Amino acid sequence: MAGPFANDSEQIDRRTSRSICDAVGERLQQSLRPEPRLPTHLEQLLNELRRRERETH
Repeated sequence: MAGPFANDSEQIDRRTSRSICDAVGERLQQSLRPEPRLPTHLEQLLNELRRRERETH
């Protein structure tokens, strides 16, 4: 039993198909990667450091 694209004259080879899948996978990983968040306490300390630096300048 042949698949729906068995008679398609423009089939791509396995190597090209793998390259396309890899490229799509890499792009998805980049776009779906969550933004790294610092722990709340560390974020508060950095904000305090920034505030103090502004006061000294």
